[in-house]
Amino acid sequence: MTDTPSLSGRHIVLGITGGIAAYKTPELVRRLQEQGAEIRVILTRTAQQFVTHASLTAVGATIVQETSGSMAHIDLARWADLILIAPGTAHVLARLATGAADDLLTTTCLASEAPVAIAPAMNQVMWQKAVTQANCQKLRERGVMFIGPDDGSQACGDTGPGRMREIAGIVAFVAGVWAQYTALAGITAVVTAGPTYEALDPVRGLTNRSSGKMGYALAEALALSGASVILVSGPTALPTPARVHKVAVTTAIEMHDAVVSYRSVMRLFIATAAVADYRPQTALPQKLKKTAETLQITLVRNPDILAEVASWQPAPFTVGFAAESENLAANGREKLLKKGLDLVVANPIGEPDAGFGGDNNRITLIDKDGATAWPMATKTAIARELIAEIVRRLPRNPPK
Repeated sequence: MTDTPSLSGRHIVLGITGGIAAYKTPELVRRLQEQGAEIRVILTRTAQQFVTHASLTAVGATIVQETSGSMAHIDLARWADLILIAPGTAHVLARLATGAADDLLTTTCLASEAPVAIAPAMNQVMWQKAVTQANCQKLRERGVMFIGPDDGSQACGDTGPGRMREIAGIVAFVAGVWAQYTALAGITAVVTAGPTYEALDPVRGLTNRSSGKMGYALAEALALSGASVILVSGPTALPTPARVHKVAVTTAIEMHDAVVSYRSVMRLFIATAAVADYRPQTALPQKLKKTAETLQITLVRNPDILAEVASWQPAPFTVGFAAESENLAANGREKLLKKGLDLVVANPIGEPDAGFGGDNNRITLIDKDGATAWPMATKTAIARELIAEIVRRLPRNPPK
């Protein structure tokens, strides 16, 4: 594993919104630049009541403004390694939660694939309002990171939660983001995703409802963590994540052979694919005609890719997924022990708003010591949290 990196060469878009804590942002710019980051600033209209262009440019910030017919939001979205919003008002939280894109800051956030971190700052009553907390929860589910707020005295005279975190704390958080996003540098990870398809004849075959969304989200999160990622994917309609090498396969045998071909370089294996346990013994060369009232098809077992990888000597850190209709923890633990896995991620099938085909999931993380149920969240958010969990557990030195 690599040492905690500096911010050298990192591109940070700093969005400053209209809270009184905005007066602290020239110091934030200066401290981030001292760590090696390059800063481009978006100053909202109301933020200009609290901090001036001159005070920001005096510390070396580049201020970007939307002009008629420009594509500044697209340029910034592509340039950014991180979008940091400080201070983050209740108003901007609400706009981001609803997907509003009516100024340079919100359009940049919507157009970018970079991670977003927000340092909220507002009156303690506003922060504790149910609607504000609901907006924060929506954003967390979408992978947005929150820095604070802290508890303390406020400009309005109140005391309580809602105070923007001190500049040193924000800078430390941002540095920690890159500790996570480079934590797997030098490590090759293989992820399987999607369904497999086992042909019965040129028209029909055996498959399942897996969309591949969880596996693709994990591949993307791994790439953001600095890993070299190989995504072995069954048939899906999903675009390949940035910085990910995709190997397209159709059958379980093809998936097996693709995974095995990376044995010598694989340090981490995450098996999210819904691999067919069986395949027709013979795939007919011509379309099967409807003649008899009944039909018998002989099926033979496919190789167990996950169990085989876990049995290698040395074996990579191996994570399996278990889609279960009941007894998540018990069935997942049985899979963990039977196949000799490091982690099992169990998720329920058929649950409303989660599982196959959806954008959300609800998982139970299982290891040799027990099981921990996670709340429902988007697959993107779960992927980032799961990779962070794997980083904490992954042996620092490769097995000999």
